[in-house]
Amino acid sequence: MSRVILIGGHGKVALLAAPLLVSDGHDVTSVVRNPDHVADVEATGATAAVLDVEHATTEQIGDLVRGSDVVVWSAGAGGGSPERTYAVDRDAAIRSMDAAEQAGVGRYVMVSYFGAGPDHGVPEDDGFYAYAEAKAAADEHLQGTDLAWTILRPSGLTTDAATGHIETGAGVQAGKVSRDNVAHVIRAVVEHPDTTARRILPFNDGYRPIDEVIGTTPTATA
Repeated sequence: MSRVILIGGHGKVALLAAPLLVSDGHDVTSVVRNPDHVADVEATGATAAVLDVEHATTEQIGDLVRGSDVVVWSAGAGGGSPERTYAVDRDAAIRSMDAAEQAGVGRYVMVSYFGAGPDHGVPEDDGFYAYAEAKAAADEHLQGTDLAWTILRPSGLTTDAATGHIETGAGVQAGKVSRDNVAHVIRAVVEHPDTTARRILPFNDGYRPIDEVIGTTPTATA
């Protein structure tokens, strides 16, 4: 059993991931900004914690995550203003990483997106640019930490039911993946620390069982 802190606990992926983690016997705390969302989180079996990570200090986040085994970042500004996108998807995410290190948390799982990175190719006049820049900075910062990090890069998200199968690896092109499958990938990553540390995983819906993909050490980081 692990103690899991799920930041962005009221997001669609997090609400799907929490009951899976709980069913595996993990102690799950889902972090939400809005107290009105506590009941929704607790319905998943997780414990709710209210903290506005956009404005929380590194020390406040550290107090929250101290004693946990893994932090899962599944929060986001949700397409708001560029200023808020940077504040949440870059700055708050980075503070949470620093907090995890300072609090002695061993593992950190980042839910990013397919194509993230400094070479994302999104033009500055595109409404997606701030998000692309924010995620590139957050992912880069995470890779420079001493945490046993995993970066998940799902393709375009759908509301389809989980198939339990994905595709990943060298040469995989952006496609579609269900939020439900992303939740199952998070579950598998928590279950397989030895094969997911310092691993970047871009993925779509596919034909390989998730546990097979996640539980197998790749010959090279995807």
